[in-house]
Amino acid sequence: MVRRLVAAGAGVVLLIVIAVLVNSCKQSQKEQSLKDYNRQVSQLAGESETQVSHPLFSNLAGAGGKPALDVEVQVDQLRIKAQGVATKAKELSVPGEMAGAQRDLLLALDFRVEAITKIAALLPTALGGQRKEATEKIAGQMEVFLASDVVYSQRVVPLIGQTLAANGIHGLSIAPSRFLPNIGWLDPTVALARITGQSASATQTGIAPGDHGDALVSVSVGATTLEPEPALNHITGGGNPTFTVTVEDAGENTETNVKVDVNVTAGGKQFKASHTINQIQRGQKANVEIPVSGVPLGVAAKIETSVEPVPGEKDVENNKKTYLAIFGA
Repeated sequence: MVRRLVAAGAGVVLLIVIAVLVNSCKQSQKEQSLKDYNRQVSQLAGESETQVSHPLFSNLAGAGGKPALDVEVQVDQLRIKAQGVATKAKELSVPGEMAGAQRDLLLALDFRVEAITKIAALLPTALGGQRKEATEKIAGQMEVFLASDVVYSQRVVPLIGQTLAANGIHGLSIAPSRFLPNIGWLDPTVALARITGQSASATQTGIAPGDHGDALVSVSVGATTLEPEPALNHITGGGNPTFTVTVEDAGENTETNVKVDVNVTAGGKQFKASHTINQIQRGQKANVEIPVSGVPLGVAAKIETSVEPVPGEKDVENNKKTYLAIFGA
């Protein structure tokens, strides 16, 4: 009888131990799933900020001075990346207690996809002829980015933190995710200035107030800086020289799409080439390399270099230089 009681008691103890172990195991698994969810959300938040937001605003800033097609392609690629982040969020394994945080996470990421999609569609117009109207709409989409930041910071982060704390999990960081870099983008006039490189008071003709103009500073071939006529320059290196032209923005505005021309006359023929500088900040200099092919050697040559006037430029006296040269091997 005593042995039976002892055996029964041992059995009860064993069952209790097993129950405790099972419960402990379940609790451990639950805690791990919560930690895993927080880690995965933090990774997605980081991707959204560093791989979508940062390059997006880098492309938008000064977009008017870049090749429009390049900007449009890059922004569309970022739209695809944003969709990828949102898709990965939808595929997360979500603990039941994190359902609220997950719902708001998807809302924030969907806001970002929606806004980037609309901005991508507006860019061709913003970089074309109806800049003011398009940038006003782009500024409106910046409000959607701000809304996504509010949802993430005021809903997702607190809900994850509360759930972790309720389960005895402390000391874990919950990654922030700020998509809109600053509230200046909410102002249509600021957005216009940042995207196009023009001041907010630019006229409807697209010409910003103030002085406009560029100056041709110098021309060189290889290590040889050319001296203007009547000096005679001896240029070595063959009949396919590359001219390095230095241009300075001499006005009060950043200038875009500055075209530089080189025309070499030698042996009764002309050899022409040109290149466009995407953007020159006011007061700054930019170098552009312009290759010219087929120049005859050993004969007198005249090199005419010019910077084409930009919209609003009145004084073009410093836009041209002429050089005399003989090209040799």
